Amino acid sequence: MHVRDAVASRFSCRAFLPTPVPLATVRELLDRAARAPSGGNLQPWRVHVLAGAPLEHLKALIRPFAPANPRGEGAGYQIYPDPLKEPYYSRRGEVGALLYQAIGIPREDRPARYRQYARNFEFFGAPVGLFFSIDRTMGPPQWSDLGMFVQTVMLLARGEGLHTCGIEAWTHWHKTVSAFLALPDEHLLFCGMALGHADPAAPINKWRSPREGVDSFATFRGFDHA
Repeated sequence: MHVRDAVASRFSCRAFLPTPVPLATVRELLDRAARAPSGGNLQPWRVHVLAGAPLEHLKALIRPFAPANPRGEGAGYQIYPDPLKEPYYSRRGEVGALLYQAIGIPREDRPARYRQYARNFEFFGAPVGLFFSIDRTMGPPQWSDLGMFVQTVMLLARGEGLHTCGIEAWTHWHKTVSAFLALPDEHLLFCGMALGHADPAAPINKWRSPREGVDSFATFRGFDHA
């Protein structure tokens, strides 16, 4: 698969088939992703991968509480600025509305919205769950490196015919996850990621988030030709 096709076909998959993903495939994805850019070659990422019984065990710890408690234990870091100014506030609201419209959940049905949100903590049925963490002493440049590493994993997964969903929502259960994974105290849980084969029949996988055109965020100077 050409890299442009991997980029074009990547989306946040929220319904997976139970088809297993071999350990060798996951290892290769992570090994190749380690070529992602890293300022000073710090390589600040750390990854924990769960499948089978360990994955089910973690999900079972969260399952009784997540549907009625979307904020869990409180976020380990602030995901969005508060207040979130325009145009970012409207973009976030629009994409949330599109998601719930795709599965027929009206805005006023809060219990149903919470139940869907709790699907984050089931990894949307994916057979593999990954957790990414970073040393707490690292700053924005290293967080950028971690983000590029995560994106590289996602694109390499597409090359293997797999899909992913990055799940920042796992920060709301950072205490439970950190204890379960035995993360060192100096490491901060950044996000989870679901990895597996997409369920093509699931309505939630049939919509796409809108993106702004290039002229809305880029300027071009010094070119001789258009």
